[in-house]
Amino acid sequence: MRSGIIAHCGTRTRRLISLDCELGAVGPPPAGRGCDDRTDGPPIGGRAMVSDVSGLAAASMAQAAAHAVREGIIEGRYPPGSRLRERDLSESLQMSRIPIREALRQLEVEGFVVTSPNRGAVVSQLTLADVAELFDLRLSLEVLAARQAALAVAQGRAGERLREITAAALHATRSADPVAIRQVNTAFHAEIVAMTGNTLLVSTMAPILGRIRWVFALTADRDPEVEYGEHRTLCDAIYDGNSLLAGALALAHVEHGRAPSLTGLANVLPPS
Repeated sequence: MRSGIIAHCGTRTRRLISLDCELGAVGPPPAGRGCDDRTDGPPIGGRAMVSDVSGLAAASMAQAAAHAVREGIIEGRYPPGSRLRERDLSESLQMSRIPIREALRQLEVEGFVVTSPNRGAVVSQLTLADVAELFDLRLSLEVLAARQAALAVAQGRAGERLREITAAALHATRSADPVAIRQVNTAFHAEIVAMTGNTLLVSTMAPILGRIRWVFALTADRDPEVEYGEHRTLCDAIYDGNSLLAGALALAHVEHGRAPSLTGLANVLPPS
C-alpha cells in the first residue's frame, strides 16, 4: 500500500507536469529530472547505501503525505480551522505518523497549517490581507523571474518545457477543465522560476506557488481564455530572449489578476 501512496505524488497531474516536485517546499527538481526519473547502476557503499535508501523512502512518504494534505486544503476537503489529527491522517493515507508529522511541519512552513499546544495542527485561515500581500510579492518576484528566464534563453540555458506547459494549458482551456486549468497555470509560473536557475529565487518562490494555487482554487472570475492568451504572449517573449518585454508582460499579467481576485474573495474571506 505504501507504494500506492508514493505513486499518488503527482499522479493526477502527471499528464501535465509533476507538480508535487515543483510546488513542494524544496522547489523544483534539477533540470531534466522529475518525480518518475530513475537512476540506474550498481549500489555503492553497502550498509551506508541501505541507510540512504531508508532515508529517501521516509522523505518520499513525508512528501507524499504533504502533497495529499496540501491538495485536500486547496480543494476544500480540509476547510480553514479544521483540525488535522495525525491519527486520522495516518489511517486515511495508510502510513505511519512519522511522515505525517513531518508533512504537517512542512505545510506549516508553507503557510497552510498553524499549530498550537492545545489544538495541534489546524488548517490556516486565508484572509484578504494575505491575498493582497501575495500579489505584492508576485509583482516583484515573478517579474524578476520572467526577466531572468528570458536571459537564460538568450544565453542558451533553457529547455522547451515552458512551451510544453503552454501547449497543455491550451488543451486544458479548450477542455474547460477547472482543476487542470488551475494546475497547469501554476505549473506555468513554476517553470518560469525554474528556468532562471536562481536557487535562492526557486526556494523563495516554492511556498508562494502553493499559496497561488490556493488562491486560484478560490477564484474563478478571470476568463481562462484571457489567462491563456497572457501566458502564451509571455511565453513567446521569454523564448524571444526579450527580458524587458517579458518583465513588463509578467507585471501586467499579475496586476490584471489582482482586482478580480480581491473582488471575488471579498465575500468569501475575512479582511484580516
